[in-house]
This record gives sequence, structure tokens and C-alpha cells, in this order.
Amino acid sequence: MNQLKSRTSRAEAALPGTLPDDLRAELVAFRRDLHMHPELGNQEFRTTAAVKARLEKAGLAPKVLPGGTGLICDVGERDGATPMLALRADIDALPIPDTKAGVPYRSTVPDRAHACGHDVHTTCVLGAGLVLAGLARQGLLPRPVRLLFQPAEEVLPGGATDAVEAGVLDGVGRIIGVHCDPRVDVGKVGLRIGPITSACDRLEVSLDGPGGHTARPHLTTDLVTAAARVATDVPALLARRMDARAGLAVTWGRLQTGHAPNVIPQHAELSGTVRCLDLESWRLAPDLVHAAIDEVAGMYRAKTVIDYIRGVPPVVNEAESIGLLDAAMTIRRGSYAIEDTEQSLGGEDFSWYLEKVPGAMARLGVRTPGDTRGLDLHRGNFDVDEEAITVGVELFTASALLDVNR
Repeated sequence: MNQLKSRTSRAEAALPGTLPDDLRAELVAFRRDLHMHPELGNQEFRTTAAVKARLEKAGLAPKVLPGGTGLICDVGERDGATPMLALRADIDALPIPDTKAGVPYRSTVPDRAHACGHDVHTTCVLGAGLVLAGLARQGLLPRPVRLLFQPAEEVLPGGATDAVEAGVLDGVGRIIGVHCDPRVDVGKVGLRIGPITSACDRLEVSLDGPGGHTARPHLTTDLVTAAARVATDVPALLARRMDARAGLAVTWGRLQTGHAPNVIPQHAELSGTVRCLDLESWRLAPDLVHAAIDEVAGMYRAKTVIDYIRGVPPVVNEAESIGLLDAAMTIRRGSYAIEDTEQSLGGEDFSWYLEKVPGAMARLGVRTPGDTRGLDLHRGNFDVDEEAITVGVELFTASALLDVNR
């Protein structure tokens, strides 16, 4: 990121929009309340109501999205000509149990947890909106800002597609967001120009054929073996049919077949994901995957039904938007608080916004320095250092104040 380092003047260092102590404490409590009451995609009614109520208390006018969950809220006066900067948060949780012990804000909902940090993302955008609203009242907000609280990020192909269709980007010239990263220390952000996440699709495969007795497999379609070979040979075959730099990876999460040890079943199912690093590979993947599955299953005379479910393309960060985040973080925390980050194989529906407007996503550090627990996303014990809320708010507010000059 050296080419992006901003030279911060004394005037810039005094940029307003830092988080006052009383609001910081309120936001920590707000995040904990969300964490205790996680809601799945398109079911985030309580979360939506809580965000809406707090924004209305600040004198703002949020609008709930057509599906009944998620909302947008504009801060500052719109003149109809100046494009807005959008700050995006995702608000849904995951269908997994919260396994944390010894914290008062553990999930109260069975088999539901904010194990991806969306409660933090939501709180950061809310906090930034409240701070920016105060600046707007003082005449210190140079251009309007849109707060976007998006439902169903975890539901392929992502709630972003519905949000875009609902017009959330109307009047928006740039969009930015953050995602919690438990590999990065709190107080820091990870930035990258270009792809920062990968494409992610879902794959459902059914195999069928006449079963029979395990004593006479030559008279049957041996679906157990066929399913096992699809599971192992398809990823290997694809690795030889796609440039290795594309990072195309098929990974299975479920293989189900059979009920008795001496009966060859008539039906088998596999479920998994297809991930790849670049847009061109993502466009080619469905045909390649279909052909590989049919080829392997055909060797065992298994009939295939393949449901290839399009998910999300990679998040490709625009250089100027990364420059904005870099400048904002430099002003707030200094250049030492910025680190390069790698492209991950995780998927993020933030990518759909970047198909329409320029923007970027930063990785928000949430690891307490020295913490050796090795916490990761999508695990029941996931937690964050709540100082990350302050960092996220101040990153967003600085970006909103600086974007006017870009």
C-alpha cells in the first residue's frame, strides 16, 4: 500500500467525526444486544426495528426496504446532483450455535449466532450515521451520505441483489464497507486493490441408478462408489482443466447415500461450493463443473441431476476507493494502522454493488493484540475486541468527510 500513503497535514489531522465516549459506550451496548438476538437472512425484523428506532431518535428518516427487513437512511441535505457516499452494513446472523462461555452477551436464540461479525458491521455504520448527523447539524458534512443496512448477506445469491433492485444505489457515486477479520489486530485495517474475496457458488448433485445387493455390484449402478469418485475426482479433474491461477476449488460439505450395509442404494446426493479467484473463471465455471461431474458419474453409469446455483462474483476493490480508505485510516490512526491483505476464498455479496458503482471493502481488525485463541469466522466461539467499533466508526466518518475531494 506504500503507493497510497497519504501525507497528512496538521489540518487533516484535526478532522472532525471522532467518537465521543458516551456514544462509544452506547454502541458497545447496542452491539451486545444484537449479538444476543441474532436473526437469519430476511428475518431480521428485530434488528431492523432497533436500528430504525435509534436513527429516528437522532432526527433522521430511515426507510425500511420492500422485503420488511433492512433499511436505508440518508444523512445530510441532498441537492439531487451531488452523488452520495454509501456506507454498507450487513445485518443477518448464521444458523449455528453460540458456544462462547463467560460472556454476558452470548446468543439467547438456540442455533443462531453472530459468528461473522455482522453485528459489528451494523453498529459501525449506525455509529457513523449518528456522528455524521451531528456534523450535518453543524454544517460540517460536505456531502450527503447514505447508510445501507442490508439483509440476507449469508443467503445466496445475497440480499444485495434485492437491495440493488429496490434502488438503494440511486444517487450513490461510491460505496464502502468493512468486514471483521480475526487475523488482524484491533486498531488496524487490511486494504487491497483489486479482488479481495472470491466468487462463490453452490452446487447440488443427485446421482441415480438401479441399486441392488452388495454381493452383485456388477448388476447394479454402484452409487456409493460413484458418489465417492465424484467427490474426489471432480475437484482433481477441474484442477487440470482450468488455469491454476484461477484458484477454482470445488469443496463438498455433504455426501449422503444408503441405509444398509448390504444394499447398494438407488440414490445419492452431494452438496458443496464452487469458489474461484477471478471473474472470467467464475463465468466459465458452470459449464466446466457440469462436464466434469457428468464425465466421472458416467463411468459408473450413474444418471446425474446437477443444480448449479449462482452465488456471488469476487469483490474487486477500486483503486481510488482504496485510496480514500487509506487516507481516512491514516488520518485517524496513522499509517502504521494499515496493512496489506490477501485475497480470500470467502464470498461476499458486496460484490454486487461494485457491479454498479465504484467502491471498496476493508478488513476490520477485531483481534485483541496477543490473543492466541485462533478465533475464526463462522465458528460458534467467534468474538471481537469491541474497540473495533470505534475504529470502524472513525474510518467511515473520515471517509465521508474526505470523499468530497475525490
